Amino acid sequence: MMKKLYLLLSLLGFLGKAHAQTPTIAVFTTGMDKQPGYLPFYWDAKKGKVYLEIDKFETELLYYPSLASGIGSNDIGLDRGRLGNEHVVKFQRSGPKVLMVEPNYQYRAISTDPLERRAVEESFAQSVHWGFEVAAEEANHVLVDLTPFLMQDAVGAVQAISQTRQGSFRVDPSRCAMYLPNTKNFPQNTELEVTITLTGDSPGGYLRSVVPTANAVTMRQHHSFVQLPDAGYKPREFDPRIGYLGIEYFDYATPVSQPIMKRYIARHRLEKKDPSAAVSEAVKPIVYYLDPGTPEPIRSALLEGAAWWNQAFEAAGYRNAFQVKLLPPDADPMDIRYNVIQWVHRSTRGWSYGASIIDPRTGEILKGKVTLGSLRVRQDYLIAQGLVGNFESDTAHVGEMMQMSLDRLRQLAAHEVGHTLGLPHNYVASTQNQASVMDYPHMVAKLKGGRIDLSDAYTKEIGEYDKWSIRYGYQEFPKGTDEKKELNRIVQQMHAKGLTFLTDQDARPEGSASPTTHLWDNGANAVEELQRVIAVRSAVFRNFTEKKIPAGTPMTTLEEVFVPMYMFHRYQTEAAAKVLGGVNYSFALRGDGQPVLSPVPAAEQKKALNALLATLNPSFLAVPDAVLKLIPPRAYRYDPNPREVFKRHTGLVFDAMAPAEVAAGMALRLMLNPERGARLVQQKLFSPNQLGLSEVIDELVKQTYTPSGPNYEGEISRLVQRKVVEQLIQLAVDKNADGAVRAAAHNGIMKIKGLPTVPANSFTAWLIRQYEQNPDQVPLTTPQTAPDGQPIDPGQEWLQPDCDWTR
Repeated sequence: MMKKLYLLLSLLGFLGKAHAQTPTIAVFTTGMDKQPGYLPFYWDAKKGKVYLEIDKFETELLYYPSLASGIGSNDIGLDRGRLGNEHVVKFQRSGPKVLMVEPNYQYRAISTDPLERRAVEESFAQSVHWGFEVAAEEANHVLVDLTPFLMQDAVGAVQAISQTRQGSFRVDPSRCAMYLPNTKNFPQNTELEVTITLTGDSPGGYLRSVVPTANAVTMRQHHSFVQLPDAGYKPREFDPRIGYLGIEYFDYATPVSQPIMKRYIARHRLEKKDPSAAVSEAVKPIVYYLDPGTPEPIRSALLEGAAWWNQAFEAAGYRNAFQVKLLPPDADPMDIRYNVIQWVHRSTRGWSYGASIIDPRTGEILKGKVTLGSLRVRQDYLIAQGLVGNFESDTAHVGEMMQMSLDRLRQLAAHEVGHTLGLPHNYVASTQNQASVMDYPHMVAKLKGGRIDLSDAYTKEIGEYDKWSIRYGYQEFPKGTDEKKELNRIVQQMHAKGLTFLTDQDARPEGSASPTTHLWDNGANAVEELQRVIAVRSAVFRNFTEKKIPAGTPMTTLEEVFVPMYMFHRYQTEAAAKVLGGVNYSFALRGDGQPVLSPVPAAEQKKALNALLATLNPSFLAVPDAVLKLIPPRAYRYDPNPREVFKRHTGLVFDAMAPAEVAAGMALRLMLNPERGARLVQQKLFSPNQLGLSEVIDELVKQTYTPSGPNYEGEISRLVQRKVVEQLIQLAVDKNADGAVRAAAHNGIMKIKGLPTVPANSFTAWLIRQYEQNPDQVPLTTPQTAPDGQPIDPGQEWLQPDCDWTR
C-alpha cells in the first residue's frame, strides 16, 4: 500500500514538475522585442527567432505567402510582388501542440443543420500546414516558435526553378534569416519577411543571366496573416455571358433539382452612401496606390490609365468611387489595406500581371496587386521606331514614338487593374470597336498619304463593354429588388448594344474555332484587317533605311528594329487562320435569344484562304535587298538576346532565308492545324458547298508548287515547297489527328509526288519516298523558331500564363 502511495506521489510530483517547465509568456519573452498587432509576435535577437502569440483558437484567418524581392527573370516567373495562393486557416490546440489547419472550402453544406455540415466536413480531407510546440503559455494565450514555418520555401521557388529547367535547388537553412525592415504588425494583418537562399548545382542560363553567383539564389519571401472580413459582404452569382473571375464550390445542401456547383464572382466590397440615389459616393471608395519608384513620364501615364476605371464606376452609379494615388512614403505595399500597382524590373521583356487576394469563402477581393514589367515600354518604343522612326536628327519623331509608348502604358495599366477588379480577358472586344481594355491590343497603324500614322494606335479611355461588366459586378440595387432579374437585364442590354464576351479558352489555342476571338488583333473582320496590316508592312519595307536608328548607333542593332516589322503580320495571320473551319458561337443561355452556333460562311473561309496564301508568296517573304545590305555581323559586345532576332544557318552573317522560313512555317502550321482540319472535314459533310480540308490542301499545293527561278525569290519558293510537304507529312503521321485529316494530308502528299515540277531526284521527292517507306522515321527539318512575339509590347500575362490573373 505504501509502495503504491509512493508511486502516486512520485507521478504527481513529476507532472507538477513537467507543468512547471512550461514558463509563462511574460517570463519566456524577457528581453525580447514585442510587436503588438493583429497576431502579436516577439523577436528574439539573440537566437534570431520569431515567437507568435496565439489566442485566436478556432478563429479563421487568411494566410498567404508572397515574394518581396524577386529573381529578375521573366522566364522563371519569380518576380517582385508575386502572390502565392490564399489559405483560410485556423489554429487548433491539442495538448502541447498547436496545429495550423486549413478547412476544405471546396466542399460545403450551406445549411443551418450542424449535422449536415459535419457530414460534408468529415467526407473530405483538410490540410495541416504546420505543427508547433507550445513554448510558453498563460491564461488562454500560447507562444510558439514561428521561425521554422517562416524559413520554408513558401512561394514554390524551388519548383519554379526546376520546372524551367534551371537546376535542382534546395533551401540552405544556414543562409536564411529574418528580414526585420519588412516584418511588421498592423491592426488587421501581421506581416513577416525572411531572406531565403536556395543552393544547387548546374544552374541554367536564365539563372546565370540574373544571379551574381548562380548556384546561390537569394530572395526575400513574405508571409501575411490577415483578419478575414465581416459577414456584411453579399456574394454575387456568376453569369457566363459576362466575364468575371471568382470562386466555385460544391454545396451538398442543395436540393437535387438544382445545380450542386455554386459559382460566384470576385469583386471588391463597394456600397453607396445613399443606396436609393441613382448616383452616390461610396461608403469606402476603392483606392489603388502606384509604386513611387516608377519614373516620369511613365508614372503619370500609369496613374491616368488606371484611373480610367472611374468612368466605368460612374456608369454603375458611383461618384468618385475608384481612385488612384501615389503610395505614401509611410505606407507598406505588403499591408492588406493597400491595393498596389508595382513597377518591376527584369533582365528581359515579359508579362505584366493583375492578381488579387480574395476571401475564398465568398469571393470578396481584399487586395488588388498589379505587377508591371518596366521593359515593355522599351519594346513599344522599338516597334514605334520601326513604324515611324526617321532619325534625320537625334530628336526626330521621338515625341511621336514616345507618345505611342505612353498610350500603350495607359491601356496596360487599365488592363491589369481590371484583372484585380475581378475581370478576365475579353478577346472578342477588338472586333466590336475596341470595346474593352481587357483585350490584348495590337497597335493601330494607319496609312495616310503613304505615311504611317500612330495617333490612334491605342484607345484612350475605358471601353463600353468594361462599363457593362462593372455594372454587373458592382451596381447596388435598392432593397426589395430581384437582383437576379436585374443582373439578367444588364446582360440583355449589353447584348442589345452588340457587345459579347469570349475569353482565353476561345482565343489562345492555335486550333481554336472562333473567327472573332484573338490576341493582338484589330478590326471587325480578321481577313480584311490582315490585308490592311500587310499594306502597312509593305510601306514600312519601302521606307526602311539606316535612319531607323540614331546616328552613332552600331548598324548591327538595325536587326532588332527590323524583326518586329518583318513579323508585323504574325498575329493578324493567326486571326485570319481561325476563319478556316471557324465557328461563330456565344456563351448562350437557353431562352436568352443569342445565336448559339453556326459555321463561318464558305465565302468568308475562301477569302481567308486566299489571304493566307498571299503570305506564302516569295515576294511577300523576301527581305528587301536594301535591308540586307544594312545588317552586318554583330558588333563586338553587342550580342543580341537570341530570342529577339532571327536564328541563322549562316554563322555571323544575317541569314536572308531565315525570316522566310519562320514566316512560312508559321502560316503553314496555322493552316494545317489538326483541329482546324477536323472541323473543315466535318463542315464539308454537313454542307457540300462549304470549304473542305482537301480543297484547302489542293489550293495550297497549286499556289506554292509553281516553277521557280535561280534567284532569291526562286529559292524562297523552293523553301516554301519543302515546308509544305514537311507540314503535310507531319500531319499525315500524327496519330492523334482525326483519320480523315490524316487521309487528306496523305492525298496531298501523293498529289505533290505526281507534279511535273517535282523531279524524281529532288529533295521533295526523296522526302516523299522516305514517308512511303517508313512514315514514322521521316527526317524532317527542325523548324526555325520565330523570335519572341508575346508579349508584343511586351507584355503564359500565364502566363504564367495568362494569363495575367493568377487565380
